Amino acid sequence: MSFLTGKKVVVMGVANKRSIAWGCAQALKSQGAEVIYTYQNDRMKKPLERLLESDEFVVECDVANDESIASAFETIKEYAGEIHGVVHAVAYANKEDLSGDILNISRDGYALAQDISSYSLIAVTKYAKPILAENAGIVTLSYLGAERAVPNYNMMGIAKAALESSVRYLAAELSPQKIRVNAISAGAIKTLAVTGVKDYQKLIQLSEDRTPDHIGVTIEEVGNTCAFLISPLSSGIIGEVIFVDKGVHLS
Repeated sequence: MSFLTGKKVVVMGVANKRSIAWGCAQALKSQGAEVIYTYQNDRMKKPLERLLESDEFVVECDVANDESIASAFETIKEYAGEIHGVVHAVAYANKEDLSGDILNISRDGYALAQDISSYSLIAVTKYAKPILAENAGIVTLSYLGAERAVPNYNMMGIAKAALESSVRYLAAELSPQKIRVNAISAGAIKTLAVTGVKDYQKLIQLSEDRTPDHIGVTIEEVGNTCAFLISPLSSGIIGEVIFVDKGVHLS
């Protein structure tokens, strides 16, 4: 029997079949979980539905709006009763804040990136918490740019650093309530999100060059780790940032 059989997990952030969130969803399903998908708005709903089977459950959730998050999890409660995990794969920064000089990031751009990329984890956790089953897992996605100054990652690196800190504080607060919070620091993968970074091809090539076999990490490899962290098999892992980048962070 697969280790997530009978579990229901919410996955946020699938944009297309190249999304890391999609790799996570597929890994969860391969281990027996039922995946509940969220989408930001009607424009994002159609490409998501094209990926799914007709009977898979989707719900609108704009993480920039507390009412939308509350409504989404109320709808999920009505559908599922309880859930066993949440995969938070949501981030955004203005394109102009992913190139050039840090000194040119606007106050509004800084606030926007922090709101969508970092605070949204706290907001989502708040509204998910009442329907999270015992020993549930919450997993978010980060990147090496949270720890190091990666060229052109700029504002997103700052936001991911805040996200990783949020993971630690949420984990400390929620672990006594049998809810685990962790993050995956994924290697550079050609996703819709990374194409917003200036010269992203160089970033991906540099990442691939630093792996032992010069082949970059895949969304499937990240997804497998996500499925493990959601599952009770990872009950001893709390507040961690797990690197899934084939060793890029070592050099």
